[in-house]
Amino acid sequence: MEIDKITLNDLSIFNAEEEFSIFNKLNLTRTIAGREQLRYNLNTPLHSIEEIEGIQKTIQTIAAQCTKWPMQISNGTLMVVETFYDATVDDIPSGSSAFAAFNYKLLHGPDFSLVKYSAGHCFDFIKGMQLMVENFLSDDTPAPLKKILQQIEKNVDKDQFKIVRKNSKSTQLKTGELLHLAHFLRYRYRQNIKELLQMYAQLDAWYGMAEAVKKYNLTFPEFVVSNEPVLTTKGLYHLLLDKPVTYDVSLNPRQNFLFLTGANMAGKSTFIKSVGIAVFLAHAGLGIPATQMQLTFFDGLLSNINVVDNISKGESYFYNEVQRIKATVTKVTDGRKWLILIDELFKGTNVQDAMKCSSTVIEGLLKIKNSLFILSTHLYEIGEDLKKYPNINFKYFETAVQDDQLYFSYQLKDGVSNDRLGYLILKREGVVDLLEGL
Repeated sequence: MEIDKITLNDLSIFNAEEEFSIFNKLNLTRTIAGREQLRYNLNTPLHSIEEIEGIQKTIQTIAAQCTKWPMQISNGTLMVVETFYDATVDDIPSGSSAFAAFNYKLLHGPDFSLVKYSAGHCFDFIKGMQLMVENFLSDDTPAPLKKILQQIEKNVDKDQFKIVRKNSKSTQLKTGELLHLAHFLRYRYRQNIKELLQMYAQLDAWYGMAEAVKKYNLTFPEFVVSNEPVLTTKGLYHLLLDKPVTYDVSLNPRQNFLFLTGANMAGKSTFIKSVGIAVFLAHAGLGIPATQMQLTFFDGLLSNINVVDNISKGESYFYNEVQRIKATVTKVTDGRKWLILIDELFKGTNVQDAMKCSSTVIEGLLKIKNSLFILSTHLYEIGEDLKKYPNINFKYFETAVQDDQLYFSYQLKDGVSNDRLGYLILKREGVVDLLEGL
């Protein structure tokens, strides 16, 4: 699925303040390498339903057997293994005799301590990878996981590692045996270790995804094969909210355009982002924050939510809105299936101009049948003229006012909202009184 940096930022997949990102929420990996691999995975959406389902099954397999995950491999272990190959030490003896070990300890004391410490962590790493194969490789292991585990099996199937398999801890080895293992690892196994470290990073990324699915009770979506775009969800919510409201959404070729209205703070932006996040996670092979979702594979996801001006280039807010819409139209006319999310179209110009521009854009997008659109606007007046189009669905978020107090239900309703609550909010926050008291 094609997605650009603007959309990733709009949906808070990644964020400069990382603690407020989807990535940070889902990052339950055990190591730095796993975290960076998870970042790469989310930056690289999959290209087919087959690939997605392979990752889904992989995550489900790991989630079902998390208690079997080799805890010998920690972030500290990986760091020691990596630095072992960069450290400058005197030649490690190849023999495993007690005499060779005694001489090395006597004549190369500081190096002996470093090598022994590093070899212990290397032992833990190899042991963990052996257990990974034993615990997770079987005939019915999902293809992506099986491929990596078979590569690991080939890498650790060495006579020199029989001693690792026979013992549970490095402290059970004699000093000579540990030095002999260190000699083999340092001088004959460097490339293999690099490959194993890369493989573990991917395994840890999947482990983190599996833990996130369990922790947040995420649901795996069902992908349907269709030449036409479909998106149906029940119980959808925003993953970053502590107390989210759920939504039901249905978009299909007969009604492929959702026209969304409602007052400021009623929940329009949160809803749009919820849909985008769920579709993004689905295409990454992850579970999604909903009780149920069915969707087709989308070739691309584009958003127009947090448009900004560019002072250094002399580009106004409205100009950049226009450029983003232009780029969107260019994309969605390529015949592929897209999901397009637009929040508060044309905020950067006056109301009359915005109404004319919005109507023109919407009527143009309504001609595109092979993509799905969700568009929010505060310009409810344009809704009346759009009712003649059969493929547009009108929804709004209701707001109640009691004793000058606003009450938001955050529930989607059928129809168009004509709420105008800006002045009421201004008054409620005391700004009107402040101004009148000047």
